[in-house]
Amino acid sequence: MTNRIENAKKLVRNIAIAGVGVAAFTSVPAIADVKEGVDAWSKGDYARAISEWQDPAAKGDADALFNLAQAYRLGRGVDADIARAKQLYAQAAERGHVQAADNYGLLLFQQGEQYNAMPYISAAAERGDPRAQYVLGLAHFNADYAEKDWVKAYAYLTLAQGAGLPQAAKALGQMDEYVPQDQRQLAQSLARQMENEAVQRRAAELAAADLNSRPNLSPAPTPAITQPTRVADARGSAPGVPPVSPAATRPEPTNREIPVADGIWRVQLGAFGVARNAERLWSKLARTNALSGKSKKLVPAGKVTKLQAAGFASRAEAQNACAALKQQGQGCLVTKG
Repeated sequence: MTNRIENAKKLVRNIAIAGVGVAAFTSVPAIADVKEGVDAWSKGDYARAISEWQDPAAKGDADALFNLAQAYRLGRGVDADIARAKQLYAQAAERGHVQAADNYGLLLFQQGEQYNAMPYISAAAERGDPRAQYVLGLAHFNADYAEKDWVKAYAYLTLAQGAGLPQAAKALGQMDEYVPQDQRQLAQSLARQMENEAVQRRAAELAAADLNSRPNLSPAPTPAITQPTRVADARGSAPGVPPVSPAATRPEPTNREIPVADGIWRVQLGAFGVARNAERLWSKLARTNALSGKSKKLVPAGKVTKLQAAGFASRAEAQNACAALKQQGQGCLVTKG
């Protein structure tokens, strides 16, 4: 057993979260400046792209905010600035930009804010982001930042491997030494179910945002987010998420969410080019337990109208409601009012 553990340490010591290019989920249509900026970016004119995005970003355009975040992350047209990129991702995520929310969660995790990151990581994993599936799988395996569940862990890592993430294959090789065969078989079935649900969620979110005729505004794939991982020790723990202090001595995290004023948190249900479609969806969802007692908010955003449920006292309450809606096949995103 000792030799196998030492081999595990060597193989998994420097596992990293690889960047995977994915299509941008946009919550509002591309206004002229944003589209012109994307065209300039594709031609390598990064300075002009930044110039085109500055004004719409200052006005709160989610696509412009996301694209600027990408630029600051990559250091194209501006000096690389991870802190600024993180701030812009957060602003775009609050305005309903799903890919920005995914990247923001991964940055939070990388920078040590794991407890705040996990809701974003979980949501991204459910939508099929292999980086998030990798992180969440390891979290379930080690029981760090998620409950211990080796079936879920193996399922998420299986999906990440299927998407081409090489680190996932290495981690699965280590898990094979610990996860019983019957649990691995259950994980294969669960992975297929998760994959089908992710496809449905993505389709629902795309349809809700009326995205079929909109261009992809992602200027470039998100670069790799590297993160060292913890490996098995002599007591039989397993390879997984970044090193932390032992549970017995780990201090209570200081970066957990502090509830804000009542009602500031909302659940965004979609964005519609035809306002009556938002009304129609609300009439359907308002009767659900998840939105009982919540109020409807129609938020104009360019040529579309965002439908939001308002009145949640905390992010956690809004996240619970969103999770319940997703189980019913309704895409959603937690945001601030």
